[in-house]
Amino acid sequence: MKKLVILGGRGIGMIAASVANDLGTYDVIGFLNDFVPIGEKVGKYNGYKVIGKSNDAKKYLDDENVFFFIGYVGMQNEKEIFEKITSLEIPSNRFATLIHPTAIIPKGFCSIGNGVLMAPLTQLSPDTTVEDNCILLPNSFLGHDSTMKRFSHITANSVIGGNVTLGKGAHVGTNATIRENVVIGDFALVGSGSVVLNDVPENSIVVGNPAKILRRK
Repeated sequence: MKKLVILGGRGIGMIAASVANDLGTYDVIGFLNDFVPIGEKVGKYNGYKVIGKSNDAKKYLDDENVFFFIGYVGMQNEKEIFEKITSLEIPSNRFATLIHPTAIIPKGFCSIGNGVLMAPLTQLSPDTTVEDNCILLPNSFLGHDSTMKRFSHITANSVIGGNVTLGKGAHVGTNATIRENVVIGDFALVGSGSVVLNDVPENSIVVGNPAKILRRK
């Protein structure tokens, strides 16, 4: 069985751990976390020990049976986290892709990168592209001919229309809806429940129905 190291903590990290457990192809050996002390556990019911900090990922690269999942979602500091992840220099082929068995993917009609998490009941349409380290949380939907750039996230019950581009590090909040033919800029954040009808500039936060710019980050 392959070994899995998760960079992150509660929330996305534990969702990834639960999907890995359901798949049965990875043995989660622990978490790398910069805030929880080494030796303490992450998770309330089925806990996993913190075995180091994020920079310790490099020492696990020597073992070819160890794979990595990035469970970081910044919300306010996506660009900083993206640069931090990049600086670890983890090869793309060492990222574990975790796709829950209930996810709906048109076979042969989509491109899915490495290190992707697709939680239960997520769905892709034909001709979608999901780049490395993207996260799709339960019941999220990605419309036809849409692209998720690296490290972008769509959260629970969010709906992305056709021909949409989510820039790198972009984050779409719970229950948000993005209409077709829209571009969400790099590291932008779409607030929960928002309805996006127009392009969103990079490094900006939009909220509301229809969504408007709240502020720039």
